[in-house]
Formats: sequence, structure tokens, C-alpha cells
Amino acid sequence: MGLNEDLERIALQERELILPRLDADVAWKIGSKLHQLASERHLPIVIDIRRFGHPLFYVAMEGTTPDNPEWVRRKSNVVARFHHSSYTEALKEKLKDRTIYESQGLPIADFATHGGSFPLRVANAGIVGSLTVSGLPMRQDHELVVEALCVVLGRSYEQLRLQSE
Repeated sequence: MGLNEDLERIALQERELILPRLDADVAWKIGSKLHQLASERHLPIVIDIRRFGHPLFYVAMEGTTPDNPEWVRRKSNVVARFHHSSYTEALKEKLKDRTIYESQGLPIADFATHGGSFPLRVANAGIVGSLTVSGLPMRQDHELVVEALCVVLGRSYEQLRLQSE
């Protein structure tokens, strides 16, 4: 699949994966599902779920490093700024062959356009937060987030996942 096809699929994911609400209980369900998937697969990831400015769930799995929380912060900042997944912004940069600093003047110390942070859209409210994973290659970070959201929302991951590279 090409970059444009991935961008179209991610836009579909962002439109379809809508939460009824985002509170501590919902964050716990999503975070617990991600924790379960990571544990079963022995994935060294950090999981962060937040309403913008308000952390709701956080865990660092075995094998993560102090760099992972920084990646989470920077990727989540991208979602807060653009209201799209950090992977969307990474693919847009690749298509334009320009960094976020070059195109937007945003410092890479605070913004990371790498996959793994996904906007949390609440029905009748819009995008209110982000779900971020750090520790895997960016496409895998993104897909793990989408998979967990699909499970929690009762959606078919096979229908929404990115196609094979």
C-alpha cells in the first residue's frame, strides 16, 4: 500500500473509532486491553491515555526506557495540535519531504510525527484527548492503538486495519 492509501485508511479509522465518553473508567478499559495485548506479545511499550492536559491512564511495560515517555509526550502534542493521528502527520511529512519544523515551525523537542498517538473522539463532543503507545516501530505503534480501540468498541479490526506494506 502507498502513503495515500494509508492516509485514507487512517482517516477512516479516525472517523469510525468514536467513544461514547472519555472518563477514568473508559481509559481503564482501553488501557487494560492494551496492557493485556502487550503482555501477551511481550511488547516493551509505554501506554498513555489522556484528555488533553489530564492524564487518565499510564503504564510502562518491562523493557521500556526513559526515552519512551518523552516520545509519548511529543506524539500526544501532535494530536493535540492537529487533531489527527501522529502517524497521519508523519505520512504527510514524508509525502511533502518536509519536517514539522520546516512546515510548521514546531520544535522537534516538543512534537514527534511518528506513529503511535491517536485522537480520542467522543460522540457529540469531538476530539478531547489522545491514546498513545511508544516502543515499537511507528506503524506498529499505530496499529496496536487501533486494534485495542476496535476491541473495546466492538469494531472489526480486520476491516479497519492498515493494509500490508
